[in-house]
Amino acid sequence: MVTVLKREKETTGSLLRRFSKKVQQSKILIKARSLNVRTRPKSKTKKKKDAIRRVIKRKEYDRLRKLGKAV
Repeated sequence: MVTVLKREKETTGSLLRRFSKKVQQSKILIKARSLNVRTRPKSKTKKKKDAIRRVIKRKEYDRLRKLGKAV
């Protein structure tokens, strides 16, 4: 929970700015938005395809690095 107390001679606008900044830094909005949207789980075949693709890309990158062509 985010709490912000009003300082002496502080305007309402600056209080709201401080509050919104604290809320953004606490990552409450990100968590709330992620809970709001549900993504479908990946199928086994999709997971396998993605894993194979990552392995192939990694091997290709390592090969290019050995040749001095990759940064």
